[in-house]
Amino acid sequence: MNPITRTHLSRRTVLRGLGATVALPMLDAMTPAFAGSASGRPVRLAFAYVPNGVIMPDWTPRGTGAEFELSRILKPLQPLRDDLLVLTGLAHRNANALGDGPGDHARAGACFLTGVHPRKTAGADIQNGVSADQIAARAVGEQTRLPSLELGCEESRTVGNCDSGYSCAYTNSISWRSATAPMPPETNPRSAFERLFGLEDVALSPERRARRAQQRRSILDMVGERAHRLAGGLGPSDRRKVDEYLYAIREIERRLERAEREGEAVPPGVEKPSGIPATFAEYVKLMFDLQVVAFQADVTRVATMMIGREGSLQSYPEIGVPDSHHPLTHHRGNPEFVEKVARINAHHLELFAHFVERLKATPDGDGTLLDHAIVVYGSAISDGDRHTHDDLPVLLVGHGGGGLKAGRHLVYPKDTPLTNLYLTLLDRMGVRPESIGDSTGQLEHLSDM
Repeated sequence: MNPITRTHLSRRTVLRGLGATVALPMLDAMTPAFAGSASGRPVRLAFAYVPNGVIMPDWTPRGTGAEFELSRILKPLQPLRDDLLVLTGLAHRNANALGDGPGDHARAGACFLTGVHPRKTAGADIQNGVSADQIAARAVGEQTRLPSLELGCEESRTVGNCDSGYSCAYTNSISWRSATAPMPPETNPRSAFERLFGLEDVALSPERRARRAQQRRSILDMVGERAHRLAGGLGPSDRRKVDEYLYAIREIERRLERAEREGEAVPPGVEKPSGIPATFAEYVKLMFDLQVVAFQADVTRVATMMIGREGSLQSYPEIGVPDSHHPLTHHRGNPEFVEKVARINAHHLELFAHFVERLKATPDGDGTLLDHAIVVYGSAISDGDRHTHDDLPVLLVGHGGGGLKAGRHLVYPKDTPLTNLYLTLLDRMGVRPESIGDSTGQLEHLSDM
């Protein structure tokens, strides 16, 4: 089949050149590949995790149903109100101690997507459960080049003791392929970018990696001639989509190159991973933008993002909070500390809003990526001072291909398992496991009242 004709373009058509592989965005010419689905486009599933809990009085909206008022922390999502579901009352019982003593941060990270109480160990005998994202990836991953994408914004390790006798694997990973195999997040945006586009060099020596970086040409330069020929055979709408998509890739490359140049000014002896922007906000936005491009090109349909790992010590001087995040959350009611934590919480939502806006601005068939996406944002700790795991801060954005009715605040009975939400969302993707962790059934009212 001719890949540059207007009809029946194969969904697996890619642009190749000198080792680079650039998947194409979803085009009208590919519609026959998805005949039979309700929207003509696949549903993408993403999870964004924030650590250390939130200031719940400043999180929870006033009012329920469609008549609700966004709280102070959620205000950055005001322009996206009609794409939003705020869910109150969900809980993770298995993140509680249950006789295991301290270690709430590790249990929160481990339990967030699994709903399983992890084995307390700092050794190799870790035991958790399969996470919701990986259950989805098993079902739909064969249809894309990457079954799933795991990203994070803080360097992490998976061995050693990170929280009161719990392995670092629990603290630093929310995605689990099996009960004993975490999926550590990729924290270097350059490495994530090259994984998406077939230019992985993680196995190279530092010397060869440096030499390759000096010689690296733009991925779009490598595939440029093929892209030009392809675009010439497409209809006007598809040509615009390809142009916008290739522009987005080029822009990400520019940001990575700028970050690497800034990294050259770091004093000797101070290690800074290549390609990470100087400010945390730009770092987070860049990682979110990589997910948008991955969804746009259908490189993957499942992604997780850890804005921070549990127990995060990240500081935020750009918003007037130079203090470390985790110690502030143990505020004991100190008004100054409470205020700083609330500002951090709102800042995280500002960064998340950037992601949602990008999804909403990216065409996808007869709608946008946000129309065909389900994105969960939240934490497995509500009150960071008391380490509580009930009434969790959770929200949902996107329309799931028409399967979700947004623009509402839904309140569920106390201690409703958060895993019930995951069971319901996977069903919207056509993935139907019998259970996820401690789930007891699907969550009501996401599609209607």
